Amino acid sequence: MNILRAYIYFFHRLAPWLLEGKPNTISVKDKQQTMKKIEAIIKPFKLEEVKESLSEIGVAGMTVSEVKGFGRQKGHTEIYRGSEYTVDFLPKILIQVVVSDETAKAASAAIVKAAKTGKIGDGKVFIYPIEEAVRIRTEENGEEAL
Repeated sequence: MNILRAYIYFFHRLAPWLLEGKPNTISVKDKQQTMKKIEAIIKPFKLEEVKESLSEIGVAGMTVSEVKGFGRQKGHTEIYRGSEYTVDFLPKILIQVVVSDETAKAASAAIVKAAKTGKIGDGKVFIYPIEEAVRIRTEENGEEAL
C-alpha cells in the first residue's frame, strides 16, 4: 500500500513540476504552428532536378519511393520478342516532404518547375495539412522536429 501512495504522490505532486519548462510539452495548437505534407509523383529521371530545386529553397529532408501507376496516360504498349504487350503501370517516383506552412507554396512551385517536361505523364503534386510532428531522438515537436 505504501508503494501505491508513493506513486500517487509522485504523479500528483512531483510530475507536473518535472514537466514545467520542457519545450516538448507545449502543444502545436498553443503555438499556432501549421505544417504541410507535400507528395509529388514524378517521372524517375526528374528526381535529381527536383531534389536540387528543393534543396535550394531550404527543404532539408525528403522521403523517396519507387512506385508504379497510371493516370490519364493509361500506360503504353511495347513489343518484346515479336509480341505486343500492354504496360498498364508505369514506373514513377513518389517524393514526400513535410514543410512549414510558409514554405509549402514555394516547395510546390519548385517541384512543378523542376519536374515539368510539358508532356503527358509529368505527374501530380498533393498537399495535406499535418497536425503534429515529433523527432523521435530529441522529442522535439512541431516545426522544430522538421
